[in-house]
Amino acid sequence: MKQKKDKSTILRHRLSGPFIYSIGMPVIILDIWSEVYHRVCFFLYKIPYVKRSHYIKIDRHKLKKLKTMDKFNCVYCGYVNGWINYIQEIAARTEKYWCAIKHEKYEGFVEPKHHKDFSEREEFK
Repeated sequence: MKQKKDKSTILRHRLSGPFIYSIGMPVIILDIWSEVYHRVCFFLYKIPYVKRSHYIKIDRHKLKKLKTMDKFNCVYCGYVNGWINYIQEIAARTEKYWCAIKHEKYEGFVEPKHHKDFSEREEFK
């Protein structure tokens, strides 16, 4: 839902823009490298490939009421957040292959969802 933009909101958005977009190039480089990793290592480990299109969805820019900059933001956000979701699944499958043991529990630790099927630490004491 769009909020009405007053002068302070517009200023905050303009000041934060360089920080938000500065991650774009590193993500593209990491995307290329992680895809090479994904294709080579998953082939060698015989891990099923992660289907990219299940994680990266770029479609909100097609909404007719969006202004040009909003459309660009939608493409950027869909790509970067989708890629983070995609690479997280690649990392989760890699972790499961190499070390499917749960971390030690402590207050505040948020266990990753893919750890639900990992072995408990007590089994290894």
